[in-house]
Amino acid sequence: MKKISLALLSLTLVLAVSCKKDKTAPETEKTVAETARKVKVKLESKSGSNVTGNAVFTEEDGKIKMTAMLSGLESGTHAIHIHDKADCSSPDGKSTGGHWNPTGAPHGKWGSKEGFHKGDIGNLQADEKGHAMLILTTDEWCIGCGDKNKDILGKGIIVHAGTDDFTTQPTGAAGGRVSCGGIIE
Repeated sequence: MKKISLALLSLTLVLAVSCKKDKTAPETEKTVAETARKVKVKLESKSGSNVTGNAVFTEEDGKIKMTAMLSGLESGTHAIHIHDKADCSSPDGKSTGGHWNPTGAPHGKWGSKEGFHKGDIGNLQADEKGHAMLILTTDEWCIGCGDKNKDILGKGIIVHAGTDDFTTQPTGAAGGRVSCGGIIE
């Protein structure tokens, strides 16, 4: 009986040692799942519309990729912006405040040399069935980094009834707010 117990103890010890991580081995690169941050935003109807959808913000290697998918839109062009607050409590979406503009720049087209708000995403095109998708990748934003000029957490995403003309200050004359979602973790 002692020989069997001793053999089992030895086998357990060998297995435990062999399963331990080799601390002399070099560290491997972290996987995407370990380094990426992701925030999913549900967009809800506002202003009596039927516009719903979602937006996903994924941060990896200092860049954010935003993918927005919507349905229930009227066929045509619609503005999409990030606004100051993640508050979608009002029926018209105005509880989100104005466009997110931490640098005090004029309203404009994303990337314009003349300036643009950090929330001036631009326009998306809805097809005849009311579906639209937009993908934007930028290093102008971050998720939870604490930099007031880049951090999108606590902001709102708004889809407008009309088109952003990229010139009218400070809104782009984009019309009513037809969908809203808060960018929160």
